Amino acid sequence: MKDKNTEDPERSALSRRRLVKFAGVGATLAAAAPIVGAGVAFGNEDDDRKSGHSGDSRRRSWRAGDHHVHSEYSGSFDTTKNPPVFQKGGDAVYPIVTNAIMAKNFGLSWAMCTDHGGPTHSKVNLEQAYPDLLRSRVLVPEVLQFWGMEFDAPALDHHTLMIPHHSDEAQQLFELESRFAKLDPFPADPGRDTEAKMVEFLKAAKGMPRKPLVIAHHASRSAPGLGVYGQDTPREFRNGNDAAPDIYVGFEGAPGHQAGPLNGGDRGGYGNYPTHGGFDQMTARVGGLWDALLGEGRRWWITATSDSHVHWTRGGSDFWPGEYSKTHVLARQDYADIMDGLRNGRIWVGTGDLIRTLDVTASNRGNEAAVGESITIDNRGRTDVEIEIRFRPLNGENANGDRPEVRRVDLITGKITGKSDDRDSDTNPTTKVVARFGKRDWRKQGDEYVIKHTLRDVDSDMYARVRGTSTDEAEPLADGLESPWDDLWFYSNPVFVKVR
Repeated sequence: MKDKNTEDPERSALSRRRLVKFAGVGATLAAAAPIVGAGVAFGNEDDDRKSGHSGDSRRRSWRAGDHHVHSEYSGSFDTTKNPPVFQKGGDAVYPIVTNAIMAKNFGLSWAMCTDHGGPTHSKVNLEQAYPDLLRSRVLVPEVLQFWGMEFDAPALDHHTLMIPHHSDEAQQLFELESRFAKLDPFPADPGRDTEAKMVEFLKAAKGMPRKPLVIAHHASRSAPGLGVYGQDTPREFRNGNDAAPDIYVGFEGAPGHQAGPLNGGDRGGYGNYPTHGGFDQMTARVGGLWDALLGEGRRWWITATSDSHVHWTRGGSDFWPGEYSKTHVLARQDYADIMDGLRNGRIWVGTGDLIRTLDVTASNRGNEAAVGESITIDNRGRTDVEIEIRFRPLNGENANGDRPEVRRVDLITGKITGKSDDRDSDTNPTTKVVARFGKRDWRKQGDEYVIKHTLRDVDSDMYARVRGTSTDEAEPLADGLESPWDDLWFYSNPVFVKVR
């Protein structure tokens, strides 16, 4: 594990004062929301770079968001009464509107409160939390606020359940939570907590006219070792993705609770086996589970979230939404298009605002594809594939008052060999880092840095993905108590190459 680093006391004190001020402002504005209304003016940088992606690129730009945030509706239940009595603030403490205000402050365009379930929680969501969400949408219109929950998935750990934005969204969530969430029945129903019930849930979601999204949270938090899994297993991911490939689309590459070390805790809350560079082992290990799923040709994406409950300056282990981790989606500022971007992998993720934009494209003889997309090449002719990586560094300071710099960018490729007969497989032996780029290897073009690399003689289906870091680590090391601000990474989702 990494050694604990000594923090600069002056910088640490400045950061603490800044974040305490933010926390106080957010709570004050939430309390005064009926008076303040939508006139609250926090900065929200919206980068309108016109991406090179195909499709409706003229109206799409990278929009940062967070699909895993908790409000005071992650509470507790008094089960001595029938029906149980819900009490707000038992786990997370901030009103929905406070989270939205802080998301806006830290540059997010979209966000989602995903509160814990529990006995009869489907009614709490419908009758108490949803009206507060509607109020928050009015008060903070600059942030698109999705409706959904942290689904207590049958037989697995928690998952995002994101509902499409429409007039019956509250009823849609109520139907899914009341029918399938394992903790919703009272008295408890052990029959809810089976993998068969999870698959039934995914098939029901797939059959809905407005399709939700399901993304696994902190997938290895219960894993006792490297490649030894806990509540979430490779087999369950495969079975769920097979049942509903356009619903069950990925897991958190970087889990929340990243501020844990600032209060002497574990990064991500991973107390058994640690994260690596803030990323779950399923993502951070080259040739690991993520690569195994991609090597089967699955469209399986990674995201990064805050899992915000209580800010670290108030004794918690969390950053505000967008303060440290961001999920960037190529989309218009539109509920449907952001959800489409999440569903189809137009995503890159980063921590500490190490960079502002990231574009990865693969091209061959005039054909081009970007993250989440596929390019088809003809192996009867020239089969070289050109990879272009473009990124924008941060122009200014991040939320910690730092000016982070990219020290290295890695290009990672793997072969796509088809579905594995081993449902428990968590490796792709064809995956490797094919090139590492330092500052001398990229050129400046406007306010972007550009890297070009040629993959020679591509003769089989493959994918390419990119990661970068502020560190000098060849591979992300297991995390200890170092400051998360000193250990920053970004990851793209893959671009696919199909050989005809």
